[in-house]
Amino acid sequence: MNKYKDSNIDEGLELIKKDDFRKIKKKLFLLWLLVLSPLIIMISVLSLTAFGFFGELPTFEQLENPQNNWATEIVSEDSVILGKYFYENRSLVKRSQIPDHFVDALLATEDIRFRKHSGIDFKALARAVFGALTFSKQSGGASTITQQLSKMLFTKQPASGLGRVKQKLKEWIIALRLERRYTKDEILTMYLNRFDWVNNAVGIKSASKVYFNKNVENLSINEGAMFVGMLKNPSLFNPNRRLEKTQQRRNIVLSQMKKYNFIDDSTYNSCVNRPIILDFKKESHTQGLAPYFREFLREKMKGWCKVNYKSDGSNYNLYTDGLKIYTTINSRLQRFAEEATTTHMSELQDDFYKHWDGYTNAPFPEDFEQEQIDPIMLQAMKRSERYKKLKSSGLKLKK
Repeated sequence: MNKYKDSNIDEGLELIKKDDFRKIKKKLFLLWLLVLSPLIIMISVLSLTAFGFFGELPTFEQLENPQNNWATEIVSEDSVILGKYFYENRSLVKRSQIPDHFVDALLATEDIRFRKHSGIDFKALARAVFGALTFSKQSGGASTITQQLSKMLFTKQPASGLGRVKQKLKEWIIALRLERRYTKDEILTMYLNRFDWVNNAVGIKSASKVYFNKNVENLSINEGAMFVGMLKNPSLFNPNRRLEKTQQRRNIVLSQMKKYNFIDDSTYNSCVNRPIILDFKKESHTQGLAPYFREFLREKMKGWCKVNYKSDGSNYNLYTDGLKIYTTINSRLQRFAEEATTTHMSELQDDFYKHWDGYTNAPFPEDFEQEQIDPIMLQAMKRSERYKKLKSSGLKLKK
């Protein structure tokens, strides 16, 4: 009788254990489903994006040969750039020309795990999502350098929040594809060649010339840190407008370099107290040496482009194809000639005023009213070729 009772008890306990095990198993399954579902959803959405569900992605050919507008450079006999023709003032720079400290500053500030991830930094992404859910301002961004490059190369500014989500998904796919086709150093170089540092300075080569009047390879740690700081918002951290704010941002970059041991304490302390000293020279079509010669050359080169073809069969473009035009002009002699002309014209102007001094019918005598001068100057302006070209292009000009 006791054996029978004991047997029933054992069977009951066994049934309870099996039931508990099923419950535990079910809970574990739901837990894993909860944990893995975001990852499953993300993989599914990325797969749909890769197949073009949210719009077309760039072709393999476009990834291999991304479209860039490179400025044409006019080079003197002694290897000095006399001027440029461009839509965007962008010149190509090689990785070997970019100082290592510049790259260190870029990685420390924008993407410290750049050399470890494959285009998407999931750790930074998780941190950013958690920060958004907890309303934390210290979570940081999730975009990698490769994603930022993909955004600059292939996507347009979205018009809505939904459009931004679709764009972000495309950026991820393009970033993954870029990582498969280019080395890390090539991606860094493409990014720095593409970024617009405002003030007509597109790409780090042009930016170095515009802000500091020097070549990229000669940038100091402070100057490189300033450019990296501007990446966050080049209009806000513009040293021409907000020098103090730009310097504060530069110091954050320097602190990031110290944090990740790219610079030591003594270098940091030395750099952080130095002011930003600009040698600003904004580039335009009209600035530089030999402007009249360059304008004459422009028309000649337009004719050359019409009858010369690239490997794909299309004509060369003077403003986007990064041509180098080598001339026989010596920059040193040209500078001397222009300085002499400027001095001589000043002397001629003085002689002109002296010649007409005292004449009542002299052009613009002393008692000539400004109200009488303005209409004359306006009529002369309207008769100029430049005015006529601007007006025909649709610009609203002064009447």
